[in-house]
Amino acid sequence: MDALPRIYVSAVMMFDALPTPLTFDGRPRGVGVELEFGGLTPRAAADSLVSAVGGEVVTESAHAFRVVGTAIGSVTVELDVRHAHPAKYGHELSLRLSERTADLFGRYAGWAIPTELVTAPLTPERLTSIDRIAAELRSLGARGTRDFGWRQFGLHFNPEVPSLAGESIASVLKAFLLLEGALRTSVLGGRNRYLPRMPPPFPPAYVAQVLSPDYWPSLPDLMREHLAQNATRQRSLDLLPLFLFVDEAQVRAALPWEKIRPRPVFHYRLPLSRIDQPGWSIGPDWNRWVAVERLASDRVRLDALCRDFLSGQGEGAEGAAIAAANV
Repeated sequence: MDALPRIYVSAVMMFDALPTPLTFDGRPRGVGVELEFGGLTPRAAADSLVSAVGGEVVTESAHAFRVVGTAIGSVTVELDVRHAHPAKYGHELSLRLSERTADLFGRYAGWAIPTELVTAPLTPERLTSIDRIAAELRSLGARGTRDFGWRQFGLHFNPEVPSLAGESIASVLKAFLLLEGALRTSVLGGRNRYLPRMPPPFPPAYVAQVLSPDYWPSLPDLMREHLAQNATRQRSLDLLPLFLFVDEAQVRAALPWEKIRPRPVFHYRLPLSRIDQPGWSIGPDWNRWVAVERLASDRVRLDALCRDFLSGQGEGAEGAAIAAANV
């Protein structure tokens, strides 16, 4: 395949472009970013966004803020626990706290609960702003996942899907399953790479089913079979927000109380926010996701690698997939 265009951030970091640039309804594809950190209250983090990307802070509750009018659209910053925001999430909770109790809960529990920053969908060339925001937060004392201790903060990408066809979703899932081992190694890395908690991998029987070269289901069939074996959000590639967007009744029948928002996105969950490390960029993690989509878009190579994997050449197939995708 021809080299894909890259979006240059600086002399050392580039953000790759998506191989399929438009959504199913013809818009430029965006990606929402979720970034977790400690060391700053949601209010302090929201104020820092104004310095980094402009805008104005709107208070939603004692521990939830929205920054509007920024250079990258609306950004939400809140304590990452629904019980601290009864007005916003109370209808989803079996126990709803009063506003005063929720305020106190957030004040005393906030040291142990991440602050989460969530952006609206951004086109890839605008992801450079996240690095600028991270640098601003770091200068104020934001802390990320450490190689020791019990606290863990995540980085999640939510790229909008290019199509709602079963074949399109299945191709990305196949590519992800082929590359998941390499992605885990690349994400964790280092001498203490097993300390941060990665979501469990997909069950081997499900992997074998999906990687069959003949497995190209309709979206309803893909959803039904996925939910039968993966009725959990504990996967690095979480398809439940997409499935909820397509058919809420089917997902809620399997997971009536799970915290899921319907969104036409691939929810790619990473356990490491390195926001406290000077020079850290979300670029490498984003580029690894683009590598998955790049492999998914090459049907001939994808089918060949799936056949190799299922014929017992799993390690060789993964190595070939890594070389093909440049993970």
